[in-house]
Amino acid sequence: MNNIVLYQPEIPGNTGNIMRTCVATNTKLHLIKPLGFSLDESHLKRSAVNYIENLNYEVYENFEDFKSKNKGVYYYLTRYGKKDHTSFNYNTDENIYLIFGKESTGIPKEILKSDLDHCMRIPMTDKVRALNVSNSVAIMVYEVLRQQNFNNLLKTEPFKGENYLEN
Repeated sequence: MNNIVLYQPEIPGNTGNIMRTCVATNTKLHLIKPLGFSLDESHLKRSAVNYIENLNYEVYENFEDFKSKNKGVYYYLTRYGKKDHTSFNYNTDENIYLIFGKESTGIPKEILKSDLDHCMRIPMTDKVRALNVSNSVAIMVYEVLRQQNFNNLLKTEPFKGENYLEN
């Protein structure tokens, strides 16, 4: 199973967008406290409210709580990573956890130092420090799914039909 982990997310709009991506990709979302917002409908309404009833998610008190309940391979997305995000083989039977840090400061150095082999970055110019976290999540989850041949996700439009353009 593929999993997105948000370490202490701060911005509700980003988390709402990530929730929608998780529903679209059948990916579980893990939220590690403290959260910079409330999970009630009014805070997430613009980004995810229409999808939240289909969201598979869990909230944890801290990183240790998360680790104690989730076994598999952890991948850390960080601007300090030295490996390209496409250099890993995500086609595995193990649970995959893509871990993203809080918007202001990222993942703590102490956590990253414990697993340098799984620290990665999305290549970009020297004009910005990092991409928006919701964009980074989308890039990463779709790279994992691409390598897994999209794990039974629909490849045609389900609402208007696969022949919509031809009609």
